Amino acid sequence: MAGTVLVIGGARSGKSAEALRLADTCGAAEKIYLATSVPLDAEMAERVRKHQGERGADWRTVEEPLYVASAVRELSRPGTVVLLDCVTLWLTNLVMEGKTPEEIHSAAGDLAGALQEARGDVFVVTNETGCGIVPENAMARAFRDAAGAVNQTLARAATRVVWCVAGIPVVIKG
Repeated sequence: MAGTVLVIGGARSGKSAEALRLADTCGAAEKIYLATSVPLDAEMAERVRKHQGERGADWRTVEEPLYVASAVRELSRPGTVVLLDCVTLWLTNLVMEGKTPEEIHSAAGDLAGALQEARGDVFVVTNETGCGIVPENAMARAFRDAAGAVNQTLARAATRVVWCVAGIPVVIKG
C-alpha cells in the first residue's frame, strides 16, 4: 500500500504523468480520478480532454472543484486508488469563491486530515510555486504564499513526497 503520495513540481514538470504512473502500479480494483479543474476556456478544456485520454477507460472521473476533503473521505476505501489532480487548481477555485486566507488554511487542514484517514491509496498532484520569480502584484504573491502553505500542510500529512523536475521524479520524503 502506497498510502498518501504527494507529487509536486513546477509547470510541465511531469508531475501528473508520474502520479498517474504510480497510481496505475497500485493494483487497485477501482481507479478514481478526482478532478478539480473548472475549464473556463477552450485551451483549458483541451488540457482536460488530453488528460482524460492519458488515463484510459479503467479510470472513473469524479469532478469536485471545491469540497475535495469530503470527496477524498467518500471515495477512499480499500482496493481503491484516488488520484487528486490538482491542488493548485483547487486553491484557485477557493480563491475565486472569495475564500479568506483563514478559510483556505482550514480547508487545507481538512484535506490533510482526510488524506491521513484515507482507507485506500491516494495520490495528490500539486504545483510548486515558490521556485520562480517574485510576482509583481499583491494577488499573485498572496496566491503563491497560500500555495506554499497548503503544500507544506499536505507534505506533512503525506506518507511519501515525490518532486518532479524535467520529467524526473525524485523521492524527497518516504
